[in-house]
Amino acid sequence: MFDSVMTMSAEVAEETTKAASDISIADAAVTAVFGYTVVFVGILILMIVIYIVGAYFKSKDAKAKQNAVDTAKTAAPAAAPEAAKPVAPGSAGHIKLFDVPDKEAAMIMAIVADKMQKPLNELHFISIKEVK
Repeated sequence: MFDSVMTMSAEVAEETTKAASDISIADAAVTAVFGYTVVFVGILILMIVIYIVGAYFKSKDAKAKQNAVDTAKTAAPAAAPEAAKPVAPGSAGHIKLFDVPDKEAAMIMAIVADKMQKPLNELHFISIKEVK
């Protein structure tokens, strides 16, 4: 089986070599120029498509920016400055601590408040448990 495949591939190679040697230089030149032209036109079409898509998205972005500017101009006079939020009461109740000292619980609550960028008195902790 392997020998028959090798024989067939050798025959195909010989036929291809004969066909390639039968082509004159002028025919080969015409074929090459035609191939180069097809590739060049394909790249040119691809470039035009990319340019059109880019122009579409640029115009879409410009329209969105213009709408945002128009909205900001109309909304700016209507918006009044916000009043400061009232301070929350001092105690938020009791917290259940499970195997956590008071000092560590206070540090954990301070870290959470800092990460959330909220004052500690606006947060309500129910319980703190050490994960082992």
